Amino acid sequence: MSKKQLLLKAAEAKVRTGGYNNFSFRELADEIGIKSSSVHYHFPTKADLGAELARQYTDNFLTNLGAPEALIAEGKKPIEVYLQQFQCALTEDKKMCLCGLLGAETDGLPEKVKAQTQRFFEQNIEWLTQAYQQVDGASEQAANAQAIGTLSLLEGAMLVSKAMNDTAIFATASAGLLATR
Repeated sequence: MSKKQLLLKAAEAKVRTGGYNNFSFRELADEIGIKSSSVHYHFPTKADLGAELARQYTDNFLTNLGAPEALIAEGKKPIEVYLQQFQCALTEDKKMCLCGLLGAETDGLPEKVKAQTQRFFEQNIEWLTQAYQQVDGASEQAANAQAIGTLSLLEGAMLVSKAMNDTAIFATASAGLLATR
């Protein structure tokens, strides 16, 4: 793994457990055994690092999902696969969604980090809209409303589960998403 990727991995762990302000370049440098100036070589500013982190997280999240139509062709249920991504983050990684945390901090984020965080939500809503259109035959407007509701429910269920230290809350809250799918 390159130094840049090690920095991103370390920063992601810090953000997913404590938010954007949960790390400094010096802490990241110490953690991976490089000089603080080397962090600046890869990321001139914390905003550059945060934006790249959110961009990479979004890309990886969507790549791990795959396209809704491909999932259907494989006999998988897109909404179930989507829910499992969140559930895995909560139960296996024991962390929040990176962009969910950043979204909660939007007012205090640099513009480029805000833009990449917004991109996560836009692309997830787009993915879910396509999935609902294909699975339910819903109109674009109805599918979009379902998509927004699903994403909001999962992000909120994650937050409440973490706050209550009870993953069963996530399972209870999200169970209705699979009831008819």
